[in-house]
Amino acid sequence: MAKVGIVMGSDSDMPIMSKAADMLEKFGIDYEMTIISAHREPDVFFEYAKKAEERGFKVIISGAGMAAHLPGMCAAIFPMPVIGIPMHTTSLGGRDSLYSIVQMPSGIPVATVAINGGANAGILAAKILSVSDPELLQKLKDYSSELKDQVVAKDAKLQEVGYKNYSK
Repeated sequence: MAKVGIVMGSDSDMPIMSKAADMLEKFGIDYEMTIISAHREPDVFFEYAKKAEERGFKVIISGAGMAAHLPGMCAAIFPMPVIGIPMHTTSLGGRDSLYSIVQMPSGIPVATVAINGGANAGILAAKILSVSDPELLQKLKDYSSELKDQVVAKDAKLQEVGYKNYSK
């Protein structure tokens, strides 16, 4: 049974939303990915959000651009955590999406990651789920160690070759 629902308003969001899915896969978390437009098919969206809990979802990751109502509407209906991913837009660079998702009214929170922050949304979902899953928590700790090791290796290379030769 999927623990995380990943929902997006358009297939144009797929490159970003797939990064969330990739992170969930890395941590061994089951998910289900869906395209639903809150504006073009509100009845389908409402049914999705209303049934998400009984379908086993513990977290919903929702990405949207421009008016970006999808994450907020998920949070209004789904009683557990919703993570919003604001999508970059050509007209306002994603600020429209960011403001639409992050400026939720009192009582309807949406945890919001950076514009196009798909990977961080997947990691945040894993962190939320890890509070009741020691094995997942250990995977997150191991991932943090991997990130540290990557930085250490990059610095070692810099010290060895110098900044002028680093990118060559």
